[in-house]
Amino acid sequence: MTAASLAVFVVFFLSGFSALVYQVVWQRSLFAIYGINLESVTVVVTAFMLGLGLGSLAGGALSKDPKRPVLLMFAAVEAGIGAFGLVSLSLFHHVGMATLRLPSLVTALVTFVLVLAPTLLMGSTLPLLTAHLVRRSGNVGKSVGVLYFVNTLGSALASIAAVLWLLPRLGQARSVVAAAIVNLVAASIVGGFALVERRREHRA
Repeated sequence: MTAASLAVFVVFFLSGFSALVYQVVWQRSLFAIYGINLESVTVVVTAFMLGLGLGSLAGGALSKDPKRPVLLMFAAVEAGIGAFGLVSLSLFHHVGMATLRLPSLVTALVTFVLVLAPTLLMGSTLPLLTAHLVRRSGNVGKSVGVLYFVNTLGSALASIAAVLWLLPRLGQARSVVAAAIVNLVAASIVGGFALVERRREHRA
């Protein structure tokens, strides 16, 4: 395994970790604004699942062209997720205050769009990194399997850490900031490797 491949796996582990931290914190934040009921739970979970699915389709479509720099695209996506994370709780609060007196359907749609936007980015990360590894190894099954494993492992650890350590010690705001920093670090690592690879290709 090359250093670049190992870095990709570590970064995707971190990406999965931060994504689950966001999910836990955003759900709690939105429930605090709109209340915990069947409708609000359904809207948030549906937005997460739909966003991940549509994002995966979009990432797959973008990665089909072998000329596209998928590593740089992944770095941009991670930076975008981190940037949204930094302002997410403040955004949720302001939008929540603005929609409290609106009809429940409008409130549900606004909440749905708020959660859908960042999860579209999250969903695109797997096909982008898969495309990169497949270009290097030619092994689709192994690339998808290992990436899915490390991402799921990161998510599983995050679900435990968020409840037992992050939220009790840091609270919602600092937990989200920590997750955003993880995204920005991941973007920097992958972006650095991508730039090095592009320079080597140009020299070759």
